[in-house]
Amino acid sequence: MLFPAIDAYDHGRLDVGDGHVLYYEQAGRADGVPAVLLHGGPGSGCSPMHRRLFDPQRYRAVLFDQRGCGRSTPRGGVRHNTTAHLIADLERLREHLGIARWLVVGGSWGSALALAYAARHRERVGGLVLRGIFLTGRADLDWFFRDVRALEPEAWQRFAEQFPRRRRRDLLEACARVFARGNAAAVAALAAAWSAYERRLLDPATEPGAVPPGDALAATVDRYRVQIHYLARRCFLGERAVLGAASALSGVPTAIVHGRDDRVCRPLNAWRLQRTLGGSRLALIRGGGHDAFAPALAAPLVDALRLFADGGRFDGWGAA
Repeated sequence: MLFPAIDAYDHGRLDVGDGHVLYYEQAGRADGVPAVLLHGGPGSGCSPMHRRLFDPQRYRAVLFDQRGCGRSTPRGGVRHNTTAHLIADLERLREHLGIARWLVVGGSWGSALALAYAARHRERVGGLVLRGIFLTGRADLDWFFRDVRALEPEAWQRFAEQFPRRRRRDLLEACARVFARGNAAAVAALAAAWSAYERRLLDPATEPGAVPPGDALAATVDRYRVQIHYLARRCFLGERAVLGAASALSGVPTAIVHGRDDRVCRPLNAWRLQRTLGGSRLALIRGGGHDAFAPALAAPLVDALRLFADGGRFDGWGAA
């Protein structure tokens, strides 16, 4: 269901201040419908697969790595790195590229960032395509770090065994403690275990993997350093702020996609968001998990993007 792989036609670096320089790229048509992709994590970065969500004959797709992520520098940097900074970075990037309004596409953490950005700069947002909704509240964090063990007990146990038994009652706090106080070996071991746990939740068929080698392990450490920096602080938002942002966006064309079998972010989040954001459309996908590139989720995402390119709306897509 995805489009064939393509190369970016443009890429560059944007100095956003505070010592941070963002990597960005553009793919598709320079005169296409402008759309910006907000990756998840926090901490993950964009990949060539993200380009394949967009019809290259119709879209000008803008991808960038958020502060501390991917090819942006400093990788793993958490100073001067908050949601408010990311919202300001989005505006700097939009202005740098000379785009008046764009479609904002965000998945997982990117869905929360998209809502926060759109509420702050509604006049710059033509529409929203959101996937795998993450509300950033305590219930979401408890789900990922504790309650999902009801569905994936073996994966949760392997992850929890990184910590002494007395620390396992709050794995979020335990992770934050290791990143703040642990030595390099402890941090690397935790990052590798966290990555394996997350991969298992993304795809329950995944078998436990080996520790990433060399540079890959260093990148994994940096990814989770950014992630724990955000998660320990409710992503500088929290559930009330995210749903409050959504309530202010009534009338903005919005498509919401969420897999009913998502083990990373609760399907309940998407249902609550659709009831809060007036006029939004929701597709809860049977057999869909958290992976945007799996056929079950890629198909409705690509279809929503097609509809928006046709007329700037999502009429007839999903459920109202």
